[in-house]
Amino acid sequence: MSIDHMENLVSSWSNDIAGKTLPESYIFPPETRPGHLSFPISNSIPVIDLQNNHDQSSTIHNIIKAGQEYGIFQVINHGVSEELMDETMKVMKELHELPPMEKARECSKDPLKRCRLYTSSENFSTEKIHYWRDALVHPCHPLEEHIQFWPQNPTQYREIVGKYTVEVRKLGEKILEMIGQGLGMKAGYFSGELSENPVVLANHYPACPEPSLTLGIAKHRDPSLITILLQGDVPGLQVSNDGNWVVVQPISHAFVINIGYVLQVISNGKLKGAEHRVVTNSRVDRTTASLFIYPSNDSIIEPETTLVDDSYPPLYRPFQYKDFRRYYISNTADASKLRQFMDKM
Repeated sequence: MSIDHMENLVSSWSNDIAGKTLPESYIFPPETRPGHLSFPISNSIPVIDLQNNHDQSSTIHNIIKAGQEYGIFQVINHGVSEELMDETMKVMKELHELPPMEKARECSKDPLKRCRLYTSSENFSTEKIHYWRDALVHPCHPLEEHIQFWPQNPTQYREIVGKYTVEVRKLGEKILEMIGQGLGMKAGYFSGELSENPVVLANHYPACPEPSLTLGIAKHRDPSLITILLQGDVPGLQVSNDGNWVVVQPISHAFVINIGYVLQVISNGKLKGAEHRVVTNSRVDRTTASLFIYPSNDSIIEPETTLVDDSYPPLYRPFQYKDFRRYYISNTADASKLRQFMDKM
């Protein structure tokens, strides 16, 4: 976001309307509003212990089952230090608490605009309804190529987030390797171009005067292989389960793992992307840190041949990832349009 448009950031003006009416451009149609905010907590979304070294086959089975039934699960004992997770959340909050001018300046150093700050979505200027969120996004691998364009204020941002992305990438590699084993793929299937473009997304959802009328993010599936989410201790993530919205309850120092569209396609529908959304609340701000594991732009995404036969024909056509990504953004993650784009004709 350019410094000239920093006034659009929700965090720049939301405090001024505390206790007042939500701006009309943030009010969703009645059929897509969250409405009442008392949603059930799902006790069925799996929590998987990755330190279950005595029975790794059982862990792999549980991951595949979770990917088939929910498209989402949480992991504990994952190998990323609790101290690093806490430091990352702290520095992400500090970044979003910077004065608007400073924040915009810190997030606009990349001449290619891969590190950027925006509000609502990347379609802000054309969308009819805005999301109640600000977001910082930037690539993180190779670290030495991108870190020079990250914010330098907060002063520890580069050091802490750099360490964090290295560790969370390792976790992503471990989970993807287990998924590959569970699907019967060759070792290292997801390494290389299918996972070489990880991206950090730090979302910030300020306290909202009328949370029943708006959303932090509308329902969608991620355009990733997997997404690794650190959601902190403030609930807000909801997943669609059997047609109902349920809360993904924060667990201290756990990560939420979302299956994305790319893995859904590669698995030929054996794993499903999690349909999820984010609600806001009237009391506190909520900040989250996500690592999206994306393929390279030139990757061809298609069902893995070993998962296709006469009994299980391909459900999706081959497509280049950059074409899918462009379509995904321009159609605001519309599930029906994305199905038309991906489906085998």
